[in-house]
Amino acid sequence: MSDLLAISGPRIFDGHRWHDDAALLIEFGHVSGIVGADDIPANAKRVQLDGGSIVPGFVDLQVNGGGGVLFNNAPTVASLRTICTAHAQFGTTALLPTLITDTVEVNVAAIAAGKAATEQRVAGFIGLHLEGPHLSLARKGTHDPALIRPMDDSDLARLIAARKDLPNLLVTVAAETVTPTQIRAMADVDIIVSVGHSDADAATTSAAFNAGASMATHLFNAMSQLGNREPGVVGATLSNDNVHAGLIADGIHVHPAAIAIALRAKSQGSHVFLVTDAMSQTGTDLKTLTLNGRTITRADGALRLADGTLAGADLDMIDAVEFMHTTIGLPFEEALRMASLYPAEAMHIEDEYGHLEPGAIASFVHLSDQRKVSATWIDGAEVFRA
Repeated sequence: MSDLLAISGPRIFDGHRWHDDAALLIEFGHVSGIVGADDIPANAKRVQLDGGSIVPGFVDLQVNGGGGVLFNNAPTVASLRTICTAHAQFGTTALLPTLITDTVEVNVAAIAAGKAATEQRVAGFIGLHLEGPHLSLARKGTHDPALIRPMDDSDLARLIAARKDLPNLLVTVAAETVTPTQIRAMADVDIIVSVGHSDADAATTSAAFNAGASMATHLFNAMSQLGNREPGVVGATLSNDNVHAGLIADGIHVHPAAIAIALRAKSQGSHVFLVTDAMSQTGTDLKTLTLNGRTITRADGALRLADGTLAGADLDMIDAVEFMHTTIGLPFEEALRMASLYPAEAMHIEDEYGHLEPGAIASFVHLSDQRKVSATWIDGAEVFRA
């Protein structure tokens, strides 16, 4: 019996261009091609979808929780499965569950959970993002200042060891609290290093980039800003064509005009990509949640601590795409790339993720004509249907 599957009906966006009157061919969990509707192989099992579009699955590199679970509060493989399932209903097919600054013990548990999720092939799980604890107190955001600390030799050794057990590892550090030598040691073992929660000047940030950091975490938020005499982390990021930048596109974290400026600055080379920075509320009607013993309240499209500090985002990826299209005015296909191809490129996994060209993992989303998620497929299997 053939494993070949042909999915037709909607328009198909392969990450680069649109295909009309075509079928997506899937074999053994990977894309084998896109062919005209009249050229579907006779041995293929046919699936007909109604209207809308098929687009590459979204890749989210900053996901703190979902489905009622915050990874910090329950760093287990069961939590990772719940988080991945919650985000699949919003089109995310590959994600990095993110651990916010916490104790060494919680970090160890999170890494162990990531290893187990890899071994159990949890659908949608592609690695971990460890955001802290080696950050700047001046730009701590919602991170608990009592848990922020410099990186020591044992921390570095733990991260290098973790990379061997995980398919991908992203680490956010402040440029002024982690040395270029430490950054180089991480980059040398294919840990993706991102500068974030940093009050560094542009020279210090550029030194971090030169040492191997290749990303900035939630651009504009929790970092030194672009000034006329001191460009800060924002300026160093926007002026470096080799540095990718995550963006929380909810209209609350970053003003639309600032987003537009960033997109112009990053029009060549590495791109701005979308992240949700979602907490446990995604896929639920939760109104409050807890992080490190502090209450976060969900209201008016935002998540905030009692003092008003933003604490993650009340955002899912399809809404971020829609914001970039309707509010910022990007062509829809470019907004899609910001949620799929560009984050895959930032993690150096674009051979398999972020597009639907031959050889890619068959993870994709069926959007309705109203651009709502109708169904989500991961590794060639349907995991969600509205």
